[in-house]
Amino acid sequence: MTWSRNDIAARAASQLNHGDYVNLGIGVPTLVPNFLTAGLEVTFQSENGMLGVGPFPLDHEVDADLINAGKQTVTALPGSAFVNSAESFAMIRGGHVDLSILGALEVAENGDLANWTIPGKMVKGMGGAMDLVAGVPRIIVLMDHVSKNGEPKFRASCSLPLTGADVVDMIITDLAVFERSDRGDARFRLVEMAPLVTLDELRAKTEAQFTTD
Repeated sequence: MTWSRNDIAARAASQLNHGDYVNLGIGVPTLVPNFLTAGLEVTFQSENGMLGVGPFPLDHEVDADLINAGKQTVTALPGSAFVNSAESFAMIRGGHVDLSILGALEVAENGDLANWTIPGKMVKGMGGAMDLVAGVPRIIVLMDHVSKNGEPKFRASCSLPLTGADVVDMIITDLAVFERSDRGDARFRLVEMAPLVTLDELRAKTEAQFTTD
């Protein structure tokens, strides 16, 4: 039994602290606000220029001018601020965002991240990911454990162009959670596995080396 997208998002939400400023990548990370603990105050930042991103709108609340970085319509919470892109990236580059939760195509055992180019597909650019992994002190990656063709995504080394080197602090997949206590030489440590997933199965689907203590 593997974790669903909602399960992954809920596990990531458990890592948020009161008062955090958090940037969310596209895909599964956008589900994280649905699982905030009651009373927890977190401010979500979108690099296209919005601070205080609210939940996805109901049909009657849709405003085409309010979108996140993934071009999804969102709502604005009371006190939200709208800035130009340069000021938004100044928040990121200046270290004013506490945590970024991103998707990934590959993560290496040393914390390297590849998430901006998809083989065989046209991409417009790397978006804000390179700034986020360079300017935000804590990076959590949410991803499927294996690719659609069955290849491990948690690898010994990334085969795709890097978004950032030695930047990932935690990985949450549909099979397990891995965390590093320190960047640098420390390997990822297995924290938790999805129900009924065995260690042998996990190792078989993981190219990267990790610890279990």
